[in-house]
Amino acid sequence: MGLSDQVRLGVLTRWVSPELVDQAVSDCGRRGKNPGALPARTMVYFVLALALFHQDSYDDVAENLVSAIPGLAGDVPNKSSFTRARQRLGAGVLEMVFHRVAGPVAPDGAAGFFWRGMRVAAVDGFFLEVPDTPANREAFGGPEAPDGTPVAFPQARVVTLSEAGTHAALDARIGGLNCGELELATPLAEAARGMLAIMDRNFAVLDVWQAFTGAGAHLLIRAKTPVARSVVEHLPDGSYLARVTSLGRNGRKTRRAVVRVIEYQVDGGETIRLLTDLLDPETAPAGELAELYHQRWEAELSNRQIKTSQRGPQEILRSAAPDLVHQEIWAHLTVHHCLSRMIVDIAGRHRIDPDRISFVKILKAARRSVIQQSTATPRKLQQFLARLAAKLHRLDIGPRRDREADRLVKRFKLKYADPPKGWRRQPTRRKPL
Repeated sequence: MGLSDQVRLGVLTRWVSPELVDQAVSDCGRRGKNPGALPARTMVYFVLALALFHQDSYDDVAENLVSAIPGLAGDVPNKSSFTRARQRLGAGVLEMVFHRVAGPVAPDGAAGFFWRGMRVAAVDGFFLEVPDTPANREAFGGPEAPDGTPVAFPQARVVTLSEAGTHAALDARIGGLNCGELELATPLAEAARGMLAIMDRNFAVLDVWQAFTGAGAHLLIRAKTPVARSVVEHLPDGSYLARVTSLGRNGRKTRRAVVRVIEYQVDGGETIRLLTDLLDPETAPAGELAELYHQRWEAELSNRQIKTSQRGPQEILRSAAPDLVHQEIWAHLTVHHCLSRMIVDIAGRHRIDPDRISFVKILKAARRSVIQQSTATPRKLQQFLARLAAKLHRLDIGPRRDREADRLVKRFKLKYADPPKGWRRQPTRRKPL
């Protein structure tokens, strides 16, 4: 039995099985290419472990994988061997693993995850800082001062389509700061077929609208004030139909769509405008859609779990080359999806909302399962999950409170590369969602 046959990813192996990994490796043509001491399957699990143990070094991550396997604990290759093996593996295998693992998690028709028969999903984007190497800066771009001087790390942009009730990723795309959210969001349309996708106002453009509705998805998008102002018809519930147009060359209107606009205020504050393709107020009441829109916040909570809990606050990725950055991000997305499945599994056993299960405690439990190799067989895996579910009193953080405070932007862009003398950092207040 070789190294590749013994290395596992603890409880996450339930979803990232050796058979799934081997098929992805084979489909990407990476099998048998100078495997050496680090075969492709081993490297897939190693890259996933890098995401699971993001704060640990290569050596420590390798020790975590093999320390409990007899005969392997003292035989860990050096960092350069892992780097070369990651380069041989490439990003395509991890991307394929993600897309074969990702998908809906909530059972069909389960209460709290569907609205009028439609699975509720959310689209949102976030950034991950990457090492400041010439290759990464060229591939991803980064914040710059007016004179072109870099003022921060290069940033990879990730846009996800996630299941609102479970935070499980359904699909994702990766680009850079030099790649717009809209360009990355449009290909997600196919994965949203038959669902109701909720988005914020940055996605309220006709290209995204037509891509999703054309793929058979329904939309609920917040819109800025100037969007959809050409009223076509007022409806009995106070909403109205309006026309959205897209300008082509020479300012000519080349494309049009009719949308339904729902306007409301929260506690007499800012007027919120929502656009939807559900035009019938009888089958899609405006009040229900206004209440449903707030589930878009679940996408931001999902992204925060990746950026803050899984990766670590203010941490940057570890990959110095663009291809390895993509590889690392696909690993983070795969690990997060598996952790979301664990949470749904435990919540389902106790018939409680998945929001009540602590993501941090599940993350730590998954790490322990790798170090202890306590899930090396299907029977042990089921026993591990049963023991974990029995500790509900430690995992349950109670019903989540609604967000009440205004949202603050904690990161900001400097106008100059060096702050002026006496300058103090202050968070910038934004309007609430």
